[in-house]
Amino acid sequence: MNGDRFFMEQFATPTGAMLLLTDDEGQVRALDWEDYAARMHRLLRLHYGAVRLEPRPSASPARRAVEAYFEGDLSAIDLLPTRTAGTAFQREVWAALRAIPTGQTTTYGRLAAELGRSKAMRAVGMANGANPIGIIVPCHRVIGANTALTGYGGGIERKRWLLRHEGAVPEFAL
Repeated sequence: MNGDRFFMEQFATPTGAMLLLTDDEGQVRALDWEDYAARMHRLLRLHYGAVRLEPRPSASPARRAVEAYFEGDLSAIDLLPTRTAGTAFQREVWAALRAIPTGQTTTYGRLAAELGRSKAMRAVGMANGANPIGIIVPCHRVIGANTALTGYGGGIERKRWLLRHEGAVPEFAL
């Protein structure tokens, strides 16, 4: 996979500047906040080896959809095409994350049970944490068994903001 080319876009959101990477086919490969760029680049190297990043000269459909999401059209990102590397288990977890409805949350335990691996809560948590496509693959919708906001690659305050933005009404006060 070495030598993959991705197009990078940077744009402002209410939660900070974001970096979006898409491939030649317009599939989203990574989405993260600019202040977490080092994490994104580490995941890119892990999954793809050396990649070429080129600036995208105009806003991609994916960027327009993410901007629409932040402007209140929460379903704008639902059908965005994504493509990830990672292990088969990670990709299974990431697919399950996309099935969590907007405005709802789940726990690591429930997600593991849905995958038929009820004892794999920690493995689900690790895969969740390695998700390279924040928001679109909504790892922010996973909370702790005690309803606590658990770790989030973009920071707990952003997780709280995203859950409020989506109208999530979990058992805890956001």
